[in-house]
Amino acid sequence: MPKFSANLSMMFQEHAFLDRFIAAKDAGFDAVEFLFPYDFSPDELAKAVSENALDISVFNLFPGNWEAGERGLAALPGREADFRAAVERALPYADAMEAQRVHAMAGIAKPNEDAIATYLSNVSYAADTLGAAGLELLIEPINPRSMPGYFLSATDQAVALITNINHPSVRLQFDVFHHQITRGDVIYSLSEYKDIIGHIQIAGVPDRHEPDTGELNYDTVLRHIDQIDYSGWIGCEYVPRGKTQSGLTWLSNFLARD
Repeated sequence: MPKFSANLSMMFQEHAFLDRFIAAKDAGFDAVEFLFPYDFSPDELAKAVSENALDISVFNLFPGNWEAGERGLAALPGREADFRAAVERALPYADAMEAQRVHAMAGIAKPNEDAIATYLSNVSYAADTLGAAGLELLIEPINPRSMPGYFLSATDQAVALITNINHPSVRLQFDVFHHQITRGDVIYSLSEYKDIIGHIQIAGVPDRHEPDTGELNYDTVLRHIDQIDYSGWIGCEYVPRGKTQSGLTWLSNFLARD
């Protein structure tokens, strides 16, 4: 049976951030994820996690200056010190929340020789550091329509980089929304890459709302995820059309069928 994690950066925005943990638990989620924890202390977040008996499915390394348009640091030549500082900054958060996975955003960069070399070096460093702390490092392709100019834009590209890095702590974050836009063939791809997938995320395509909207049959996709024996969390990384709770009928309907 698939198990679901609520993305608190997108869902339950009718609540203040720390109150979203309570809202997610009340809605039936046993895990949460979010983009960045760094506006709060590790202790504040650990309290919200523990008081609601939640797991953390994933959070991101510090991405640089988000407001100025930065979307990660891993592929940016000349920013290696900033990337390493982001890795170190994530460790106390992961420890306090007992998280097991961290995602490193690549950044806005053309995938030329310098950017690729920088990315491989940075991800290898992060994998060594995070792996020593018992953490998985995830990398995620993001489609160019949602994030123009992003270095890592296709699943095949990510798989090739994972093969090149060849580190046991580096895993693929398979976002069905992004994969459907750039390649499609979701069912086959989930089977093809099941051995390197560390986390899965879902959203309706093309508008990134609830999974019961758009062009994909998520009932079939979720049942296939079960069939390939994926045992991790499935992150609900979508923007609700209205109030989060009222849009969760897709989840109750899916669970009621089993």
